[in-house]
Amino acid sequence: MTSGADLLRIESLNISFAMLGGQIDAVRNVSLRVSPGKVTALVGESGSGKSVISQAVMGILPQTASASGRILFCDPALSETPSDLLQMPRDGREIRAIRGNRMGKIFQEPMTSLSPLHTIGNQISEVLRIHTTASKTECRERSEEMLGLVGFAKPSRAFDMYPFELSGGMRQRAMIAMALICRPALLIADEPTTALDVTIQAQILQLLRDLQTKMGMAMLLITHDLGVVANVADEVVVIYHGEIMEAGPVETIFRNPSHPYLKGLMAAVPHFDMKPGERLKALREIPVNAGNLLGKKADVATGPDVILSVRNIGKTFTTRKSGWFGKGDTSATLAVDDVSFDIRRGECLGLVGESGCGKTTLSKILMRAVKPDTGSITLHGADGDLDVLAAEGARLKALRTRVQMVFQDPVSSLSPRMTVQNILAEPLEIHDRGNAQARQEKVRTLIDAIGLDQRFLNRYPHSFSGGQRQRIGIARALALGPDLLICDEPVSALDVSVQAQILNLLKDLQKELGLTYLFISHNLAVVDYMADRIAVMCGGRIVEIAPRETLMRAPVHPYTKSLLAAVPFPDLDRPLDFAALNPSGASDKRSWGRQFSGDDGNTLFPADLGNGHFVLASRNADARELVS
Repeated sequence: MTSGADLLRIESLNISFAMLGGQIDAVRNVSLRVSPGKVTALVGESGSGKSVISQAVMGILPQTASASGRILFCDPALSETPSDLLQMPRDGREIRAIRGNRMGKIFQEPMTSLSPLHTIGNQISEVLRIHTTASKTECRERSEEMLGLVGFAKPSRAFDMYPFELSGGMRQRAMIAMALICRPALLIADEPTTALDVTIQAQILQLLRDLQTKMGMAMLLITHDLGVVANVADEVVVIYHGEIMEAGPVETIFRNPSHPYLKGLMAAVPHFDMKPGERLKALREIPVNAGNLLGKKADVATGPDVILSVRNIGKTFTTRKSGWFGKGDTSATLAVDDVSFDIRRGECLGLVGESGCGKTTLSKILMRAVKPDTGSITLHGADGDLDVLAAEGARLKALRTRVQMVFQDPVSSLSPRMTVQNILAEPLEIHDRGNAQARQEKVRTLIDAIGLDQRFLNRYPHSFSGGQRQRIGIARALALGPDLLICDEPVSALDVSVQAQILNLLKDLQKELGLTYLFISHNLAVVDYMADRIAVMCGGRIVEIAPRETLMRAPVHPYTKSLLAAVPFPDLDRPLDFAALNPSGASDKRSWGRQFSGDDGNTLFPADLGNGHFVLASRNADARELVS
């Protein structure tokens, strides 16, 4: 095929970075193409060179990078002959005429890519002012039209809003509007849905597909999510450590994968068809050695069947709009509303829901980091019950040893100024566990248990990968031998291959140490793999709670059904049903029905459907009616 038949053609691309210790070859001999009106997915783990390739295409490589090869861009609107983007001066007039105009880019993190000091409309219309001669009025009209296209219900209002006033999904839509305002021939989407809820992700994927079809543009989609690839891509390129492992049409790649790396990636993705006891196949397994970490499992799993009782927890946050001398309008947001549940000893309770539903606030209340307005929390143990909210002094210190947390972001949750040795020893020092020698021995046992070498103890967090940092966070949480581990989105920031490592590690530790987990996530496939029971949260309330098999196979609440319908499968035979998705979001009560939304005037109440299955519905609703 000649290069003229492709909109973008990369030939023998090499990119290296000059470092103090020598040269790093980030991309080696890469060749790929993007055809007009088609989607090419570039798939691989973090650090494989995906984003560097996109930077080379856009002409925004760092000064320390050097590149060779050819990046041919054949856009009939510019020229009949292909232009070699790599030969253009980085800040020259030629590349600036293409970048942002004929070629747009959506970045991974919309909050850091949008200016916090300028309105959404100002940032979108700036692109038009740079690349067109449109007047100020025309810029506003076209910007509002594009905001409407990407799903803003009131474009004129959104035009004057600042990024911090929008949710993550809406910020990503604003970023898409900015990338598409000049109607480019090529859109580069760099992990456009990684940080989003499963329902918002499905909406963004549908939006990108619709806009791509409507505008006839090509797309280079950079992702590590094979479910996204199966639902959007026409061609797939698999990259590992800067080299192409496999490439071809999406049908061939998914039905007949040939390279071991691609097969390994597919086996590492959790899915709903997994058999009981089936393990994820991580690309690089972690040897778990937890045998002598907390003593024998039998010694740990003692005490009452229920380890934590949560009753009628409520929390309202009050915000004040700006006013002189503290005077201004106040507004109240109900974050957690009358939440009750039990966590049984030795089980993993999954807590799922969209961003903003109250999951993290609830976890902070359980950890005594946030004080609730109403309700009670009781921690049960062999030596009696402990009132979590009333504990002070020695009892509060004892509580801290029994409940620990694994945080979402492994980067910001570890101190950059402390070595791994100090990070793992700190909890032991705070709680006066043993002498210096005993603590040293305990730290070595912890690092062994998570599958890291003892040589790493004197290194700092920045020298580890995301997955390794998360394992250090897990080791720190285990240092005091807790009964209950609260895992707040512990794998959402990780690649699927590293995610499989961490999930298997948590499962192994639970089995060997008899740990109890509260596992918070918005990824239902991950929760399905980890949890014994699942609670679904929406608008601060638990709308459904049931054993895992029941909830996944026979959900009753419309919100739960919407969450499950929005999960993209890495399977061509099970595409996302975009037509069935609720355009106003899963949490829009107008589409729930009278018995679930409370529109019939009755109080919502947990209805018992049997076998531990409860759903929030009208008090007078018939259980058989709900199931049907």
